[in-house]
Amino acid sequence: MSKYTAKYLEDKLKEQLQAQHVQVTDESDGCGGKFSVVIVSEAFKNKTLLQKHRLVNSTLAEELKEIHAFSQKSYTPEEWEKVQQQQQ
Repeated sequence: MSKYTAKYLEDKLKEQLQAQHVQVTDESDGCGGKFSVVIVSEAFKNKTLLQKHRLVNSTLAEELKEIHAFSQKSYTPEEWEKVQQQQQ
């Protein structure tokens, strides 16, 4: 069982990446070993998808040593706005 919670990851990502929106979903049935996240941050501007993922992974480097499955969707505020419009 991982010592990390969805709330912990959300708070860290918001703080470290100055994220406007972070949504963390614990998909591990409570064991804390599998998470998916959506992150919206200005820190992702002018970065490729790989650069965004590396930024998030480096932010959570210690945590990812214990989390066995982690998926992310990382957006700039402009990209997130487009995603939101497409979902309507």
